[in-house]
Amino acid sequence: MTALAEPEARAGMFRSLRTRNYRLFASGQLVSLTGTWMQRVAQDWLVLELTNSGTALGVVTALQFAPSLVLGMWGGTLADRSDKRKLLLVTQSAIALTALLLGLLDVTGVVAYWHVLVLATVLGVITSVDNPARQSFVVEMVGKDDLTNAVAINSTIFNTGRILGPAISGVLITAVGTGWSFIANAASSIAVLCALVAMRPAELFPAKPVARAKGQLREGLSYVRGRPDLVLTMVLVFAVGTFGINFQITSALLAKQVFGRGADGYGALSTALAIGAFVGAIFATRRTKRPTAMFLLGAAAVFSVAEIVSGLMPSFWLSALLLVPVGLAMLSVTTAANSHVQLGVAPHMRGRVMSLYLMCFMGGTPFGAPIVGALGELFGPRWGVIGGGAVCLLCVGALVAYTARRSGLHVADVVDLVTTRAAREPAA
Repeated sequence: MTALAEPEARAGMFRSLRTRNYRLFASGQLVSLTGTWMQRVAQDWLVLELTNSGTALGVVTALQFAPSLVLGMWGGTLADRSDKRKLLLVTQSAIALTALLLGLLDVTGVVAYWHVLVLATVLGVITSVDNPARQSFVVEMVGKDDLTNAVAINSTIFNTGRILGPAISGVLITAVGTGWSFIANAASSIAVLCALVAMRPAELFPAKPVARAKGQLREGLSYVRGRPDLVLTMVLVFAVGTFGINFQITSALLAKQVFGRGADGYGALSTALAIGAFVGAIFATRRTKRPTAMFLLGAAAVFSVAEIVSGLMPSFWLSALLLVPVGLAMLSVTTAANSHVQLGVAPHMRGRVMSLYLMCFMGGTPFGAPIVGALGELFGPRWGVIGGGAVCLLCVGALVAYTARRSGLHVADVVDLVTTRAAREPAA
């Protein structure tokens, strides 16, 4: 690359931040997501302190994500019908109040396991509406041309919060207990609320709201069913989200039960994963086109193998080191899948399609989290990691075979295409 081209490439990596509304949103999200990750670490650690059970931790995680499986399509339909900015003001306020209540219960010393179960379920109901609205709102801030860049920057912000949040929460838990992490998360929501209020609605690119009518949920399902590219992506993210991305359980169990570490050890493992994801997000900002299905399959295969290897590491610091490439591959899969879906749908269907995507990505957690937690409890925490990676790898193999059959190719030809795309596309 020439000296003249380098500044242009760097400018291109952050081009969506030139849009004022998105710049406000991204700034608020950075603060808010740091608080979100503080709460996730604190909630996991609180459950282990109350129960010392991987199964109990898996149940809490399941209840937090179960509403997305049941209500996700309804949330997407509501997003298609609504002013997404106003809807997000409501959902983000409700999320802040839920975090504040859990924090007050904890710092006053009255918190019980059932409190965590109830509030995790309430949070899941709120996020089943918040997530599709927030995901489909991105394109309304930046327009279609900058969508892939904005999705990648969202992931960069998400993983910056994932680095800062666990590290801050680990120190805070050690110093004053878990409760203040919940209160800090509630306070961090003010940033995203202020950003939404400060936006200029006239500078948005809103999709025309869909009029209320019967059959809109079925319409969304039919739309996806008729698109093999979307079906493949959703099956893949279901497998990865259900069995592969359960690090809130596996990292906590590894830190506490295998390596004898405290909350700071759990925070260190979470931070290592987030550093890898952050690097992957930076690479993703360079992408300008819709990622291909072949790249998705290749990235998912790399993620699966890296996760299996990380579960075999004999020491704490080797486990932390291996979580860096795991995080990079994980982010490559999730960012590419998000862009692949958003850039492939009609604007008036985006909320419903994204809600179905999120149902596949997060809705499988109610099944996967208890399984991974129980597997770790029965056979040891390492097998939660190894088993999750193995299931993901089997799914990738099945999708490669399906793609070969559908395309009339030999499996070896599809494998060659997958590995070629996985090697080349991140630099595109």
